Amino acid sequence: MISGVNHITLSVRNLEKSFDFYTTILGCQPIAKWKKGAYLLAGEFWLCLSVDELTLSHPSQEYTHIAFSVPIQDFDKSKERLIAAGVQQWKENSSEGESIYILDPDNHKLELHVGNLWSRIAATKDNPYEGMEFF
Repeated sequence: MISGVNHITLSVRNLEKSFDFYTTILGCQPIAKWKKGAYLLAGEFWLCLSVDELTLSHPSQEYTHIAFSVPIQDFDKSKERLIAAGVQQWKENSSEGESIYILDPDNHKLELHVGNLWSRIAATKDNPYEGMEFF
């Protein structure tokens, strides 16, 4: 029934600040922008920023996050740019593949990750999670 993820919409308090973060810091491609929102591309993925006064002012305590792909050859440079920009990290990487876990200006939890599902599966076949089954 489902053919894929269509888009993700993130609530933001300050459109200009979030737009700058996603385009300048993360390198998303701007497609459209209006008073209360923006459409961006993260690679081929559609990302929407939407102004919402109910946007949380602190990070969620749960693990839910969005992971963006970064080519291995760009990871170190991307990580250095994030650290130099003072972007806050919310977690240290402990899984397969290079990752940096960061917060955006509205405290959405993000990850920049090298790898994909198949590299993760290969790693977990050698060291499976407790109770893990493969199909």
